[in-house]
Amino acid sequence: MALRRKSREFALQMIFQWEMRRISPTQIAAGFWRNARAAAPTREFAMQLFEAAAAQAEQVDALLARHATDWRVDRMSAIDRAILRLAVAELRTTGTPPKVVINEALEIAKKFSTDEAVPFINGVLDAIRVELDEVAKSSTTRLPLQDKSK
Repeated sequence: MALRRKSREFALQMIFQWEMRRISPTQIAAGFWRNARAAAPTREFAMQLFEAAAAQAEQVDALLARHATDWRVDRMSAIDRAILRLAVAELRTTGTPPKVVINEALEIAKKFSTDEAVPFINGVLDAIRVELDEVAKSSTTRLPLQDKSK
């Protein structure tokens, strides 16, 4: 299994525990790593994703609410919500190509969730990707107009 996928699965387990237990991410991570073994790069990426997802949960949930047609965030299954939170956090905070992030989220959903979750997660993440792309395009620095007097 690719190390990045393993990192994402570890991060998923931590964000799921964080949501269920509602204790600090630091406490979740400390307890999790007592039992889980991983190489340093795998652990570092897992922690990066977990910390980003936990820190951005409110903003990510707002994105999910806008793009999860006919689904309230609190009514989604906890595992689907965790997969979505991690993927959106990764889209927002890493340089990983969006297609890779979405594909990885779908592969993880196939393993940890239901068959029905896969198209739902795909649709929500693709809609969020489009919004994030539009925001990035609108916030880029515009080139100055050329001086025609030269």
